Amino acid sequence: MTRLGSGFWRMYSATAASDLADGIGRTALPLAAAAYTRNPVTVSGLVTFAFLPWLLFALPSGALVDRVDRRHAMAAANAVRALATAALALLLLTHAGSIPVLYAVAFALGVAETVYDSAVRALLPQVVGRDQLDRANSLITVEETLGQTFLGAPVGSALFALAVALPFFLNAAGFAIAAVLIMTLRGHYRPTRTTQTSIRADIGEGVCWLRRHTLLRGLTLISAATGFAQTMVTGVFVLYVLEVLRLPSGDFGFVLFTAGIGALIGGVATPPLARRFGRPLVLTCGAAFSAITMGLMALTRHGVLAAVLFALSASGVMVWNVLTMSLRQALIPPELFGRVQGAYRTLVWGAIPLGAIVGGALASLVGIRTVFAVAGMVSLVLAGVLGRLLHQHADALRDDPTPAVDLALA
Repeated sequence: MTRLGSGFWRMYSATAASDLADGIGRTALPLAAAAYTRNPVTVSGLVTFAFLPWLLFALPSGALVDRVDRRHAMAAANAVRALATAALALLLLTHAGSIPVLYAVAFALGVAETVYDSAVRALLPQVVGRDQLDRANSLITVEETLGQTFLGAPVGSALFALAVALPFFLNAAGFAIAAVLIMTLRGHYRPTRTTQTSIRADIGEGVCWLRRHTLLRGLTLISAATGFAQTMVTGVFVLYVLEVLRLPSGDFGFVLFTAGIGALIGGVATPPLARRFGRPLVLTCGAAFSAITMGLMALTRHGVLAAVLFALSASGVMVWNVLTMSLRQALIPPELFGRVQGAYRTLVWGAIPLGAIVGGALASLVGIRTVFAVAGMVSLVLAGVLGRLLHQHADALRDDPTPAVDLALA
């Protein structure tokens, strides 16, 4: 097995610091919202504002990432996130916080994330070889799990119980450290461009490429629908923990911690499973497994059982995350990656705020547990559609899918 090299590990250290900060904030923000109100629509609105930037800015952010040094884009995005969370901490410390303030900060963090996430995913294929993508993506996703759930979630939850503003101060420090660390990566990572074009033309090129690629086009639509269904649950999850399971706010982070265990197992197991059974089968089974276990969460009020089911669901999600990212990185030309990824994320992550709104409204009408049942059933149907799509394009999911690129274009 070839070594990943120092460049990857420098990038890894920067993303680790960023993901730890992100995990603290993602846990503390919904707890802060729940401290102001228990209205499901209002609380789920936090997720809506956090992901709305993907619907509005993913395309221009992707075009930007294809024009600048991707290290600089990552550093600038984390600097913005550091300033936003530091400002929120100060407002909460002076008792000037409110739901609109939380919405505004969530939106600002989401805008910065459209740049950061596009840049880090575009940078990875420049740092490691094509044959190392599954392994590198597995390490990155495992690190995300460790930072966001194993460490970030319980730390954010515990610090919030001590002082509302405390997790956001630590949040800001983590993003600032990550911005410094990524600049230690040596080299230049600005995509080579032979002609000068406008941002609008760049965006159009990325959208057209994705539209013509039948496999990725289908995967995008399925991913968007699945993201919509799963975020129906995400938007009201803090209320599920506090009101259905009747756990204290300090335990919220530890429920997320159990999901981290499942995600860690899924991330580590995915590369060998894909080599042994093939990407189509593993992707389909991961999606179906996640859907079934999420739906079963509607049937219990027992905290431990719900946490175990949540962990199992997270393991299936991680299988999806690792393999679909490797596939996109292998199939999309490097000079187009930011723009195509932007088009992909516009649809996929743009569906998330809509799912949060629907989930909150459904919880208000028929209860929180029903949201889990509906989301699980919809996701299971989509897993079947995914299996059919992957079977039709099995050649493009080999370990080296490059020869299938032309075959997948239509």
